[in-house]
Amino acid sequence: MKNTWFQKLKTSLTKSSTVISEGITNIISSRKLDDETLQELEDLLIKADLGVDNSISIIENLKKEKFNKDVETDEIKNFLANQIELKLEGSYSPLDTEKSKSPRTIIVVGVNGSGKTTTIAKLAYLLKNNGARVILGAADTFRAAATQQLEVWAKKLNLDIVSLPETKDAASVAFETIKIATENNYDTAIIDTAGRLQNRSELMDELAKIIRVIKKYEPQAPHSILLTLDATAGQNAIQQAKVFNEIAKITGLIVTKLDGSAKAGYVVSISQELKIPIHFIGVGESIEDLSDFNIKDFSRLIVGLDR
Repeated sequence: MKNTWFQKLKTSLTKSSTVISEGITNIISSRKLDDETLQELEDLLIKADLGVDNSISIIENLKKEKFNKDVETDEIKNFLANQIELKLEGSYSPLDTEKSKSPRTIIVVGVNGSGKTTTIAKLAYLLKNNGARVILGAADTFRAAATQQLEVWAKKLNLDIVSLPETKDAASVAFETIKIATENNYDTAIIDTAGRLQNRSELMDELAKIIRVIKKYEPQAPHSILLTLDATAGQNAIQQAKVFNEIAKITGLIVTKLDGSAKAGYVVSISQELKIPIHFIGVGESIEDLSDFNIKDFSRLIVGLDR
C-alpha cells in the first residue's frame, strides 16, 4: 500500500518536483554556496509557493550550515527536503473515524471548483472499504447539478443518499441526513455543501446555519468539518481557508489536484499559517486516489528525491 501511495504521489508531484529539482540543478552545478546562489535558491522556493517567510527561514539555515562551501545538487536537495519536513512537523493527523461516536458526521466545504463532490466520493469509498456503513447528504442545493452528481457517485459506490428535491433549504437536508443516519445505525454521514466563495456572505451564512441545525439534533456533531483546497490555487487558498475557518471552525484539510499543480509548496505555507491538520491529499482522478498525507515522502518528492 505504501509503495502504491509513493508512486501515486510521485506522479502527482511531477510538475512541482520538476520545477524545484531542475531549478536546484541549474543553480548549483557543483559550485560554492555564495550569496548569489543562496538568493537564487530562495527565489526558487518562493516561486514554488513555499511562502516568503518559510523560504527565507530555510535558506538562512542553509547559509549557516554550508555557506561558502563546495556543494553538490543532491546534497542541497536533501538539506531542503529535511527543512521542509521540519516545517511540516505535526501537520498530519489521521481523520478520526471512531465508531463509538456513531453516526460520525462529516461536513465537507470548499470553493467552487475545488473538487469537493468528487473528494466526498473518494472519502466515502475509502471509509466503506474500511468497514464503515456510510450515508451521503446532498446539501448542495445551490448548484443545479450538484445533487445529481452526488447521486451518480452514490449509485456507483452502492451508497444510500439523502436528497430533498422539494426544498432549497440546505440545512433541512443536513438535518434529515443526520436523523436518518441515527435512526438506521449508520457509522458515518458525509454531507456535501454548496461550493461557495468566501465573499458570498449569504452562502457563508447558510453554512453557519447548517452547523447550527445539526447541533440541535446532535450537540456533538458535526464531528469533522473538512475543507477541500485546490493545490492549483496556491497562496490564494490560504485566504480562502482563513475565511472558512472563521465561519465553520475547520477541523481538517484535504488538498486536491496536486497532480495539476507546479506549486505544491503551498502545502507548507498552509501548515505554517493555519495550524489545521492535513488529513488527505488527492493524487489523481481515480476513485482510489485519496491518500493519507505522508510528510516525509512529500518533503522528499517535492525537491525531486526518491526515498
